[in-house]
Amino acid sequence: MTARKLIGKMHLWLGLSSGLVVFIIAITGCIYAFQDEIQNATQPYRFVEQQDKAFLRPSQIQQIAGNALPGKHVHAIMYQGQARAAKAIFYAEPEAGDYYYFVYINQYTGEVLKVSDEYKTFFRFILDGHFYLWLPHEVGHVIVASATLIFLVMVISGIILWWPRNKAGRRQRFSIKFNAKWRRKNYDLHNVLGFYVASLALVFAITGSVWGFEWFGKMYYGAISGGGSMKPYVDPGSKDTPVAASTNMPAMDRIWLQLYKGVPANGAIEVHTPETDSSSIAVNVNPDPTTYWKIDYRYFDQHSLRELSVDHVWGRLRTLKAATN
Repeated sequence: MTARKLIGKMHLWLGLSSGLVVFIIAITGCIYAFQDEIQNATQPYRFVEQQDKAFLRPSQIQQIAGNALPGKHVHAIMYQGQARAAKAIFYAEPEAGDYYYFVYINQYTGEVLKVSDEYKTFFRFILDGHFYLWLPHEVGHVIVASATLIFLVMVISGIILWWPRNKAGRRQRFSIKFNAKWRRKNYDLHNVLGFYVASLALVFAITGSVWGFEWFGKMYYGAISGGGSMKPYVDPGSKDTPVAASTNMPAMDRIWLQLYKGVPANGAIEVHTPETDSSSIAVNVNPDPTTYWKIDYRYFDQHSLRELSVDHVWGRLRTLKAATN
């Protein structure tokens, strides 16, 4: 058997074995990609009437949200522009309670608009299908990650099979014989359309495999960084000696007031409450919330308000390189 025939057999059987799983991943991924648009159209509590007055400060939002969900830890306070409700985020790992809530609050008046258990939403259901096929995590994760890796091999083998051997072959690869029998039309559609989507399919398969397998993520990062290794997230911590403040305003409020001046009217700023007395105050600033890659991650000593630097990927946007951007 020639190498090309062997690749053809591999392409066929890999496609058959992973096709259904990849189909579910694709459908759930498409739905999840439009979550903001769907939620904006169906969840009016995400919006508020813009008013000519100052926002409530993070500590005030934190207190209001804490009264709505007593006994749970406020992970962060997020402002999403002048016409969108502020959001208090409650989150805890399984060993600390395992919950995930959003409390939507009118940042002008303090009115609680909605308490949402994010583990019970439609899009959480979709995300569980995308990541785990609605199976137990330890089982579904392996199936989805394996199917994604198989799909990557299938795409690469498909490109090899598609690649024309001569000029005549090139013309054939880009044409569909509509007057042929259905088997030939189906074959041509698979070849032609498959080629045009192959570049996107490679992106989906590679990024999905990075999520699915730690070893693949490390290998991919090393390849695009020239042999580097991705450093894990580390909180830089608060180590400075407390400095007497000229006001009784909490540190997170003072940092928020300082940074909010540079956030566009429709930009987003998320202030994280420090977990302990030695934790830093993390602040995420996104001038364009329709994107993720523009987020600027910044850290401040909660005692002196001095800005801290980090050397992992969750840092300042301006310091990132191709491998970490």
